Amino acid sequence: MIPLVLEMRSADLDLSDEQFYRLCQVNRDLRLERSVEGKLIIMPPTGWETGNRNLRLGQRLGNWADADGSGLAFDSSTGFRLPNGAIRSPDAAWVRRERLEALQPDPNKFLPLCPDFAIELRSASDTLIDVKAKMQEYLENGMQLGWLINPQDQQVEIYRVDRTVEILQSPTEVSGETVLPNFILRLDGIL
Repeated sequence: MIPLVLEMRSADLDLSDEQFYRLCQVNRDLRLERSVEGKLIIMPPTGWETGNRNLRLGQRLGNWADADGSGLAFDSSTGFRLPNGAIRSPDAAWVRRERLEALQPDPNKFLPLCPDFAIELRSASDTLIDVKAKMQEYLENGMQLGWLINPQDQQVEIYRVDRTVEILQSPTEVSGETVLPNFILRLDGIL
């Protein structure tokens, strides 16, 4: 199964942020995103293996975030309204606490910023080109560090500000570097 992409603007159906939010609320069983071009992306549920990998990612990031206390971790059900207008939901994300406190966002709405850190886990339904484009979009909108975990090719791509993408082949762990100090993601059960 691949994501279903609906052309909205071409059909003169440009959803506002509020309309898109309401659409997501009345269709809670769907994973929806909106691209910067206004396309509505309906993502299929994942298979059990990807679901388990995704849970491990979120669990490990959340455990670190709780212990560290400098920010909050988010799962794949969280919508981020990026500065370019797209609304995206990374598989796991983290935002510095000071950014959240400065915004004081409505907790019942999409978070109006790009996460400082994002992880995308490539599932069987994801094309590599689309997931890479999503990672690049996060970078262009303020992400400081990102990981594209690609189990199909046993690779992790590391996205950093002002640097070329680094590709690691079959790593056992990756580091949160200075963005997530002392966070080491062990990739057992994920990659």
